[in-house]
Amino acid sequence: MTTQVRLAVRDWDYLTPMLLNEIDLGDLDIQLTRVNTLVDDWASHPEFDGGEMSLSRYSQMIAKGEKKVIGAPHFLMRGFRHRCIIVKKESPLTTIEDLAGKRIGLTGWQDSGNTWTRAIFRHHNLNLTDVHWFVGRLTAQHPIVDRLNGFGAPGHIDACPNEQPMMDMLDEGTLDAVCTPFMPSGFFSEQSAYRQLLPHFVADETEYFHQRGYVPGIHILILKPEFHQAHPQIAQKISAAFDRSYQVWMEKRAKYADTTPWILAEIARTHQTLPADWNNNGIAANQQMLQDWCDELKAQEIIKRELTIDALFPDEQW
Repeated sequence: MTTQVRLAVRDWDYLTPMLLNEIDLGDLDIQLTRVNTLVDDWASHPEFDGGEMSLSRYSQMIAKGEKKVIGAPHFLMRGFRHRCIIVKKESPLTTIEDLAGKRIGLTGWQDSGNTWTRAIFRHHNLNLTDVHWFVGRLTAQHPIVDRLNGFGAPGHIDACPNEQPMMDMLDEGTLDAVCTPFMPSGFFSEQSAYRQLLPHFVADETEYFHQRGYVPGIHILILKPEFHQAHPQIAQKISAAFDRSYQVWMEKRAKYADTTPWILAEIARTHQTLPADWNNNGIAANQQMLQDWCDELKAQEIIKRELTIDALFPDEQW
């Protein structure tokens, strides 16, 4: 008997084989809906059985004792964050330590990625109180929404004044740096007025991996509780299907490497720099990362009490 699963996820390239029905799904019929913005209130979307969710938002729900969704330790999105700190091209700032006492913009205080970015600051012994943080939209094209979500602290963590876009503030010098997961339009052109803070961010990220042992997880797979309860072990089956799609996609990238001239060099560098299991899912493969995550949530006061890995993912199958 085939079980249909309706999931709302970002448009990740590694899902292409699944979308093209190139993956053996066994007894699953996975229907993917690609969304630009992650679903916020799952209860108001009866057309989905689950999908992709911010690790931070999920963790906060669990810390509050809410059971609106069931999380699985499958990381649909991972990413180093050293590359996400940008400055003006002529800026004298080139290290994390240089940011002490500076004004730094964030696209959202509680966001998973930005929490990992602040973890880098702490990793470099820079106290978060040593920075004046401003939280707001990246550009005028981004929507005006509440990005502080109750985490403001006047004089330390403030909303951008008058909803001014952070890139405008960076241009005029009222911000010294901006932390963003997605670069502004034109960032990678030769004429760009901006650059990454760290001149050798790949080397910094490699060192971080060797010290911490992981690429930070940012988004996870979640299912609605009633769907999960009706279909035991289905989260594990979905996770395995995603893994197969990822593997097929990467094998094809190595074969059809003409999208850009240097895809093969990038694939080779990843294989030579990171262990083969760097992207494995499940608790065992991500124990250190998940423990660091729980520690960071408490240290950064995103949550008020201790959170454990078992509380996040209680399913013994993981």
